[in-house]
Amino acid sequence: MIYQQLSSQQLRDCACGQSELLLSEHNAHKLHKEIIVDFNQLQAAAAQAGFELAIVSSFRSFERQAHIWNAKFSGQRPVLNKQQQVVDLTSLTDIEKCHAIMLYSALPGASRHHFGTDLDIFDKAAVPADYRLQLEAHEYQNDGPFSALTRWLDKNLALYGFYRPYQSDLGGVAPEPWHISHVKHSTTLMQHLNITALRDVINNSELLGKDAILTHLPMLYQRYVLNVSSAVA
Repeated sequence: MIYQQLSSQQLRDCACGQSELLLSEHNAHKLHKEIIVDFNQLQAAAAQAGFELAIVSSFRSFERQAHIWNAKFSGQRPVLNKQQQVVDLTSLTDIEKCHAIMLYSALPGASRHHFGTDLDIFDKAAVPADYRLQLEAHEYQNDGPFSALTRWLDKNLALYGFYRPYQSDLGGVAPEPWHISHVKHSTTLMQHLNITALRDVINNSELLGKDAILTHLPMLYQRYVLNVSSAVA
């Protein structure tokens, strides 16, 4: 996939999982086909260390991301702050709602999950089959069920070409220890993302809060899309 910059149509194709992305099915998940070998090696190494590394979420389409966004914006789905408390959106302006949502949920069209290079993962062996996964920090820290996996990944992710783009709190997206990204291919694809194409895609969507998003898009783009931890591999 080689572009100087993505056009709005190419960006929509990416976000919809069209052939440009070279997505492949992998154990009921869609991944960029060029990361599968590295992920399999990471998964095998984790198994040797006693973990059952499993994918929660991989490729996510624009429509799916928009559904999540609209459900949160309308209050049908909870929006959490950094203390994992539910935010009362009723007293917030539209741009304040955007900030609250983007702490943990990407703006549709700018989600790293659109590329198939980014995965949300957990240790399947650490919890019972009926465990309700929250994807919250407490599960991956301290005495949480996936804390041992977190420590192992801290030492081993880079060996297999992955890193955590939301490793640290940089004032944008909150830390997400469950979110891993393939260094080479996510970096390449992110370099082709541009704000002009993103603006066109959002403008032609039915996202709630669209006027506020478009008015403040340069700031949102810088704070929540570009402002990520550096790759270490």
